[in-house]
Amino acid sequence: MKNIISIKLIFLLFFLTSCQTIKDKTDEIVEKENAKLSEYIGKTSSNLQMELGKPDEDFKNDKGNLELVYNTKKYGILCERRFEVDSNSIVIGFVSNGCF
Repeated sequence: MKNIISIKLIFLLFFLTSCQTIKDKTDEIVEKENAKLSEYIGKTSSNLQMELGKPDEDFKNDKGNLELVYNTKKYGILCERRFEVDSNSIVIGFVSNGCF
């Protein structure tokens, strides 16, 4: 009986450690992505498009700012990067979903 409890505790400890490792790696990837995209803040939309190419989609958002949307796929997972551009053609924000 004690062996079964010990095995269950070891399995539980291994499972919890694995989950934390995955979370740490995911957080690290997100941090790198945000650092990379933050470099575009304050730059012109022309500069952004020179580096990333023509966006897959562009539209005016509720605030009247232009949104440039870049879509890619990696391992079958959709990655969407949205950049918000103000009336002076300056990148003022971004959102990244599913990118790693």
